[in-house]
Amino acid sequence: MMANCIFCQIIGNQISVPRVYEDDRLIVIADKYPKAPVHLLLIPREHIASLEELTSQQDSLVAHMIGLLPEVARKGGLKEGFRTIINTGPGGGQEIPHLHIHVLGGGQLPGF
Repeated sequence: MMANCIFCQIIGNQISVPRVYEDDRLIVIADKYPKAPVHLLLIPREHIASLEELTSQQDSLVAHMIGLLPEVARKGGLKEGFRTIINTGPGGGQEIPHLHIHVLGGGQLPGF
């Protein structure tokens, strides 16, 4: 845990945010600034700054996160599909230096 990381503060209950899902490895919350009607964040409890910081020691964590995406999407009411995004580093649009996966849906999302 990093003391100055907002996601670590949420995970550590220093900041109260409703959780859509949680287990011993991650939490899921609604994004405070949604970019779609449903915008959830899967956040690992372990502080990992970004996708670039992953090592083989986190392989099972990443597999767990990816495996939970369909369940999290269903819990968010996304029955017609969803989009996932992992922003990596400032050049990739990452604003909070703690690995997280965006789950978006609930309407027609723009194409790329």
